Amino acid sequence: MLNIDLHCHSHISDGVLPPAGVVARAAANGVDVFALTDHDDVAGLGEAQAAADDAGITFIPGVEISVTWSGQTVHIVGLRIDPLNPLLSAGLGDIRVGRTARAQRMADDLDKAGIAGAFEGARAYAANKQIIGRVTPGNPGYVEHEWTTLVNAVSWIRASGGMAVLAHPGRYAFNARQLHILLDTFRALGGEGIEVVTGSHHPSEYGKFADLARAFGFKASCGADFHAPGEGIDIGRLPALPHYCKPVWLDWPEIEQLQAKN
Repeated sequence: MLNIDLHCHSHISDGVLPPAGVVARAAANGVDVFALTDHDDVAGLGEAQAAADDAGITFIPGVEISVTWSGQTVHIVGLRIDPLNPLLSAGLGDIRVGRTARAQRMADDLDKAGIAGAFEGARAYAANKQIIGRVTPGNPGYVEHEWTTLVNAVSWIRASGGMAVLAHPGRYAFNARQLHILLDTFRALGGEGIEVVTGSHHPSEYGKFADLARAFGFKASCGADFHAPGEGIDIGRLPALPHYCKPVWLDWPEIEQLQAKN
């Protein structure tokens, strides 16, 4: 059975390791198929592809797009994307500009609270100058922010030839009705999969989301959502998808070729 991990982050977004370092860790953990899915940025895909080629790993170019839906932040993973697609590139660029503008507003609010130089300090600390984190509601520096729409995220991914997958649905604070509406809407827009086995889900939730995938006609994906060694589940350490799931990679030519070799 192939070891497949389709959700990982490098220091291009909010991970710790460089793209080649993430690939090296995947190789050391016996991963056969790997996707790098940095937040709103594809700048690490070239380095990761080269490292995967050297390591003999099948590389899947990916991205994780930040979306605002029903007042909450939702993440959509794009798999097998073309990172050079102009629609995708322009959309991701707009999101990154919005991140930087939000960071400046956060710093201004912190400055009013007596914490000076927050923006400059955050930029110096961040490995990627456009990915700066946030504080939680109710604290100084918290700024409401609207990401892109679900329509945009799915359309950008599809325009680039990719597959849109709803990331870690168990993480969102939706009730059952809201989640079902999200899944219905996502499917109607062209979404094709949801993450079932992920580092963001408790093992007791795997069956729930496998059942939802089957009920809504989605394919199932898996990924550690790796950010740093020692944090959460490591790359390639996830259990297999439930046997009745239809995996997102079912008809991918690169997977069929790999299976034929093994």
